[in-house]
Amino acid sequence: MHHHSLLRGAQFAAMAITALIAGAGTLAAAELPKSPEVKETGKLIMANTLEYAPFEFIAEDGKQVGINIELAQEAAKLLGAELEVTRIPFPSMVPGLAAGRFKVAWETFAATDDRLKQVDFVMFIKSGIVASTTPDKAPSFQGENNLCGKRVGVIGGAVSDFIADRLNEECKAKGKPELVKSIFPEGKDIIQAVLSDRLDARLDDATASGYFEVTSKGQLVVVPGLYDVAPLGIAIPKGDKETAEMLSAALNELIKNGTYKTIMAKYGMTSAMIEEAYVVDAADKIRK
Repeated sequence: MHHHSLLRGAQFAAMAITALIAGAGTLAAAELPKSPEVKETGKLIMANTLEYAPFEFIAEDGKQVGINIELAQEAAKLLGAELEVTRIPFPSMVPGLAAGRFKVAWETFAATDDRLKQVDFVMFIKSGIVASTTPDKAPSFQGENNLCGKRVGVIGGAVSDFIADRLNEECKAKGKPELVKSIFPEGKDIIQAVLSDRLDARLDDATASGYFEVTSKGQLVVVPGLYDVAPLGIAIPKGDKETAEMLSAALNELIKNGTYKTIMAKYGMTSAMIEEAYVVDAADKIRK
């Protein structure tokens, strides 16, 4: 009897090692918490706009792609579930969650006070404002106050417009050359001005800037410095602890096993990575 159990133990150990080699996926599916909906249906159902590159869009071959879609696909795999994407316009998402029409709106929501009255969030990314320049000028954008003395383009009235003014005040306070701001109606006009050396840098959203660096094959590159950083996350029904635990556990597994970084890097978004996914059900839970 003793022998037999030893042998069984050895077989089991060998199986466990094989499972480990096959990748954490086989183990994780059993271990990760699942919401009642996923348990019952075997599906991870999520609302998404499918039209906000690089987060979600339809590729030329008709496939659904982008950071949110690909992270959700990988999370579904870990949960042993099938991903089902329901296309819903962005303004309908929070009301839809509040009305119980679906459990997951996988977008990049900022956790505003207004939204927190109706929904909770699982944060998995951060965004802010970054500067980008041509590769030949990038070495001159190192260290602190790296925009002082530079000609910088912003979109009028956008967050970057106000940040440029604030950064210029810092330049002046430190006795450095002033930041020279130019205002444009659209991002593409700023890109043209930087490429033709009428400006030194574009100051814009990190997501848009990182995506342009990738899709333009590095015509402009993002330089060090991230301003006005805010976490962004998936919206879920208020007080839905099971969905919150499931998504944060799945995302943290993807962060741990390197999948998160691979997907973020593919879209030029490593500057937006966070170290841990976490739940926000009140404003004081937001980690800056």
